[in-house]
Amino acid sequence: MRNTVKSARLRRAKATRIKISNSSRYRLLIHRSNKHIYAQVLDPSSKTVIVSASTAEAEIKKQYPNGGSIEAAKYIGKLIAEKSLKSKIDEVAFDRSGFKYHGRIKALAEAARSQGIKF
Repeated sequence: MRNTVKSARLRRAKATRIKISNSSRYRLLIHRSNKHIYAQVLDPSSKTVIVSASTAEAEIKKQYPNGGSIEAAKYIGKLIAEKSLKSKIDEVAFDRSGFKYHGRIKALAEAARSQGIKF
């Protein structure tokens, strides 16, 4: 694989996912694009999505037409935390998909922590 930004991100993601899979905890998976940010909580055993939230959803798009903003990421962080607490999930492993911990990823993580999710 060529040494590109994407390959470096995927390498970081692979290393993180190996550590998370050994812990057998629920996984808060984050993915971001230029336009949107996505968050999912996955079951450790079956790897199925339990709760999800993203700025691509119609209701959230109305509130945040520019889904690629830090404010939108904070809202998604609060929303995913509320949904996971309703599903009785209060402790997760944070999987940032190899993205560096700053900007929108950091805003989402801090918003989820402020709502009571532990990672």
